[in-house]
Amino acid sequence: MNPDLDALQPYPFERLASLKAGITPPDDLPHIPLTIGEPRHAPFEGALQALVDQRHEMARYPATGGLVELRRAIADWASQRFGLDDLDADRQVLPVNGTREAIFAFVQAALDRTRPARVAVPNPFYQIYEGATLLAGGTTLTLDCRAEHDFRPDLEAVPAATWRDVQIVFVCSPGNPTGAVTPLADLERLIQLADEFDFIVAADECYSELYLDESAPPPGLLEACARLGRQDYRRCLVFHSLSKRSNLPGLRSGFVAGDAELISAFRRYRTYHGCAMSLPLQHASIAAWRDEAHVRANRDAYREKFAAVTEILAPVMDFPTPEASFYLWPSVPGGDDEAFARALYAERHVSVLPGSYMGRPGFDGDNPGAGRVRLALVDDLDATTQAARRMRDLIEKTVSWETTP
Repeated sequence: MNPDLDALQPYPFERLASLKAGITPPDDLPHIPLTIGEPRHAPFEGALQALVDQRHEMARYPATGGLVELRRAIADWASQRFGLDDLDADRQVLPVNGTREAIFAFVQAALDRTRPARVAVPNPFYQIYEGATLLAGGTTLTLDCRAEHDFRPDLEAVPAATWRDVQIVFVCSPGNPTGAVTPLADLERLIQLADEFDFIVAADECYSELYLDESAPPPGLLEACARLGRQDYRRCLVFHSLSKRSNLPGLRSGFVAGDAELISAFRRYRTYHGCAMSLPLQHASIAAWRDEAHVRANRDAYREKFAAVTEILAPVMDFPTPEASFYLWPSVPGGDDEAFARALYAERHVSVLPGSYMGRPGFDGDNPGAGRVRLALVDDLDATTQAARRMRDLIEKTVSWETTP
């Protein structure tokens, strides 16, 4: 077996299961999980109908590059959303089976192991960035995202000598788990660094359509390229998905877009990888990318939950003002995220993810996720607010979670 498999760390949810082992929560309270970022809102009906209407297409092999109609629907959506004039549907767009699969595969295809192979990731982070890097024979460079820098990496703190060994930089905006949005100025600066040190910028933008201020959609990496006059999007790729935007995580549908040379090489890799999207799923994706009404309704539902949960928890917990995504990132009383998560499950039958499980020791040796928990506000309004009330009740009654068995 690949010896690099032994370098993989346990997935956060494996660690959470171990943390909760042996606990018997109150059986008079139904369990409310705020752990996994799986949307519970109704999936877009138009996509489901397309699956039914096109089910006969299961009799055909799909092409790696996807249907022309799908690539055009994606290019049209991205161009309108991010103000692009020239996104080429044939050369700069590639449909993929969700961002998780595509991110992992891209690192395998892109990393050059004949020279120093470092991949910079935000810290805390989505663990696929790390796993993909390790299995491609690389090492990660963690860029801490702390409160004093608005939960975004401090690009200027990285020495030039360190940048020289970096081949890929992952950006996650809106951020998981922090919800922080990377401003255009930071994206433009990152592009300048990519030119100077010859690395690829890979922007995971799968939460880009879940934002709280309807007048301020999060900017994207290709938008920053356009502002700099980089019509070729050189060294830049974005990853998008229908999972969060259209509540279709089971569809496993997304796209990669940007630098045509990178897209071409990645497409060649995927031809051997054998991961083309089935044709009914492609038709469902076309329907989803062409409809915005359901996306606006989705944002409205999240706004209502964020407002309700913020009103409940703000008096007892400190957290950044949400900008986008469906996560809250509060610090916990007492500073021990594992103890808090264990006590909350044991006393109130609510599951949350300790922030330290999503981070690694940073430049100063401290884990920037420690002392916080990630709350995924994906359930319906009633269940989500009920979980917040139970959390507040636990805090206000000053349960000593440090000594909870």
